[in-house]
Amino acid sequence: MIGLGHYLILSGILFSVGVTGVTTSRSVLKILLSLELLLAAANISFVAFSRFNGDYTGQLIVFFVILVAAAEVAIGLAIIVLMYRRFSTIQADELKELKW
Repeated sequence: MIGLGHYLILSGILFSVGVTGVTTSRSVLKILLSLELLLAAANISFVAFSRFNGDYTGQLIVFFVILVAAAEVAIGLAIIVLMYRRFSTIQADELKELKW
């Protein structure tokens, strides 16, 4: 039977992959995707604790996290498109000056 520990191990692996992606990636798009992995790992933990505790509080929190993540993706992709139009690159280390 799959227990709470299995879900937490999966969540920890996803979280560590996300942190590694955020810290080592040079592309802004990869950083944005790694942030989504971090949020997915947190969501798995919330749902697992919610299921094993017998209440729905964690699932309600996940609903709001998904709403915030959708807004983050929409705004983040718009910023990436503007950065590419302005600087012709989306590499984070090449963007030294972000003044318009």
